[in-house]
Amino acid sequence: MKTAFIALRALLYLTGLVFLWAWVALRLRAYDRNFAIVLPAWTQVLGVILMALGGTLALACVGTFIVRGRGTPAVFDAPRDFVAAGPYKHVRNPMYIGGWSVLVGFGLLLNSLSVLLLSLTWLLFFHGVVVLYEEPQLRNKFGATYEDYCNTVHRWIPKW
Repeated sequence: MKTAFIALRALLYLTGLVFLWAWVALRLRAYDRNFAIVLPAWTQVLGVILMALGGTLALACVGTFIVRGRGTPAVFDAPRDFVAAGPYKHVRNPMYIGGWSVLVGFGLLLNSLSVLLLSLTWLLFFHGVVVLYEEPQLRNKFGATYEDYCNTVHRWIPKW
């Protein structure tokens, strides 16, 4: 029952984030008329693939947080236990990679330079969040366990 309640909260937070970023991306499309670029048709197919893969990765991360971490991706409802399983075995920030892939895919699907530029800004912003906030917080919370994890698993590039 407790896991179901955590899953319900995670679903609520995730839905809110998806709607927020979709709203921002769609608002930025108004600026596309200022750019005279047309991407090849095959990039729309690539966009759908990136969205599907990124969404699947993000959902796998949320599921891992719920089951292994007993928490959600929300900063105010974070996992109580350290999570180094599932996608987190290969890279420290797979949820951000999944979200970024969805955003890039959305930009490609919509043939939107504005959304693609947003995805670059998004990536840079969340890199700062990870380095300046999340990693220090995790070091404080999990100590040597997290430090060992950082020494063996890369931040952004998966290690297979």
